[in-house]
Amino acid sequence: MSIGNTLLGLLEAGPKHGYDLKQLYDKQFRQDRPLHYGQVYSTLNRLLKNGLVEENGVEAGGGPDRKRYAITEAGVTNVEEWLKSPESPSVYLQNTLYTKVVLALLSGRGAQDLLDAQRSSHLRAMRELTARKTDGDLADQLICDHALFHLEADLRWLELTAARLDDLARQLTR
Repeated sequence: MSIGNTLLGLLEAGPKHGYDLKQLYDKQFRQDRPLHYGQVYSTLNRLLKNGLVEENGVEAGGGPDRKRYAITEAGVTNVEEWLKSPESPSVYLQNTLYTKVVLALLSGRGAQDLLDAQRSSHLRAMRELTARKTDGDLADQLICDHALFHLEADLRWLELTAARLDDLARQLTR
């Protein structure tokens, strides 16, 4: 996810301070994508330099002056283009788990043990997500469903790989 585009999208509702943007970000996206204050301000500086936001006033406070930022027309155009463009599907043709399976087989270690441990780890994560989904609001339910569907696909791959381990081992030792 692009932090810059996300902050621009949040600024479309009206000018905000960096602190307010961080609070709004945390409210909308929760702990799923932690955002630090330094990241907010460095991103705002980059957006300012690129003409996507502008300063919209400064307020004196108990600490440093607080700059308020507003999205520019160029920023609005940037958000519109970003929202219209599809995300690239995450295709994992060479992932770490597959690499571990191959190396376990090549070294004579237990690839089945590796797959069993991974299955247990996936099932544990799925239980945690299901509990969070049950107790959560609609936003939590949607984000948890997305993660659960990916974990389910991984589990199908684990089962398929387990069923084909002997064939894979034979191919690797030719």
